[in-house]
Amino acid sequence: MIDEKLIVLTVDDDIINLKLLKTILMKAPNVYQVIEAKNGADAIGILKSQDDIDIILLDIIMPVMGGIEMLKVIRADDSLRQLPVIVLTTDETKKTEALECGANGFLMKPIREKEVLSKIFQLTI
Repeated sequence: MIDEKLIVLTVDDDIINLKLLKTILMKAPNVYQVIEAKNGADAIGILKSQDDIDIILLDIIMPVMGGIEMLKVIRADDSLRQLPVIVLTTDETKKTEALECGANGFLMKPIREKEVLSKIFQLTI
């Protein structure tokens, strides 16, 4: 997968966070496309309609469907279960729950470029 260009789904209800993530990710040579969703329900819809997403960056606290709920849906779905998910949040107390629900990584906000790119690389090689 190293030579492959990644398609990243970013899920966050904060438009500023989405734009920041997109700016960071599009600088990475191995990222081809960044798709944005404003909540877990929208993200699940995108995942059901597109089977080429390589990794998900997921906020925890969102309206409609939060990150933990979305993680549970992904891990219960045979076609989505294998997707790597990195949880991004300001709430350190959610780390254990996120990892127990199947998150592959956990990063605290504010997001630092080196950390997020390093974590993506670890999970997609």
